[in-house]
Amino acid sequence: MTAETATPPAVAPGFTWVVRDALAVTKRNVLRNIRNPQFVVFSTIQPIMFVLLFAFVFGGAIAIPGVEYLDFLIPGIIVQTTVFGATNTAIGLAEDLGRGMIDRFRSLPMARSAVLAGRTLADTARNLFVVTLMIGVGYLLGFRFRGGIVAALTGILVVLLFGYAFSWIFAFVGLKAGDVETAQAAGFVWVFPLVFASSAFVPTQTMPGWLQAFAQNQPVTAVVDAARALTLGPLAPAVGLDNTAELVLKALGWVALVLVVAIPVGVRQYRKTI
Repeated sequence: MTAETATPPAVAPGFTWVVRDALAVTKRNVLRNIRNPQFVVFSTIQPIMFVLLFAFVFGGAIAIPGVEYLDFLIPGIIVQTTVFGATNTAIGLAEDLGRGMIDRFRSLPMARSAVLAGRTLADTARNLFVVTLMIGVGYLLGFRFRGGIVAALTGILVVLLFGYAFSWIFAFVGLKAGDVETAQAAGFVWVFPLVFASSAFVPTQTMPGWLQAFAQNQPVTAVVDAARALTLGPLAPAVGLDNTAELVLKALGWVALVLVVAIPVGVRQYRKTI
């Protein structure tokens, strides 16, 4: 066999190759979102409505000793919106599956894990935009980061990491559901109890005893408490958040646990699906 006709040896996919493909898929999904004006509009309006409604509807009825309710609320509502935003991963993958886009990805010389990684990264970019928007609206209403810029950025990072971890759960949901309607229903049915039975909007101490046991030992509460402690800074002890470092480590522990479980499960479901 001559050098001209010899088949080049196969090169095993490496980390750089996977990252390159994941970034390409991320770019595709981000551009797709930007080019969809309806998606951009509703992604903008809905978070603003959440902030305004919760601030003005519940703000006058709920008193949090030692802090303004708006300062108490914003970290919780940011986590809520980030978790709800992660459902777009399920909807987007189910839509790609129904349109045959997943089959097209399969025909390309690309890492299979890049499809899910790119989707989750794109939704994290969307969450960053939404979080920034909600903080801006909060500032117009009087919200302030009481713990300084470093604590503020740390809190935002923890929330975004949590949203990224949840996107991997929803990647599995979207692939398992197979169609958009089922993916949307299957996503929200278990997210609602996690969000509303948490410390996002009221202290867990105000809940019935049987519900407190759940609310105080679930991931949304852990992340909300960490973000709230970082946001309130010196005011955090007034709402029972005394050890900020411990709360942040607990939240990151939940993030790591979700990623360790959800990534292999999501990739396995992707391989089964295609």
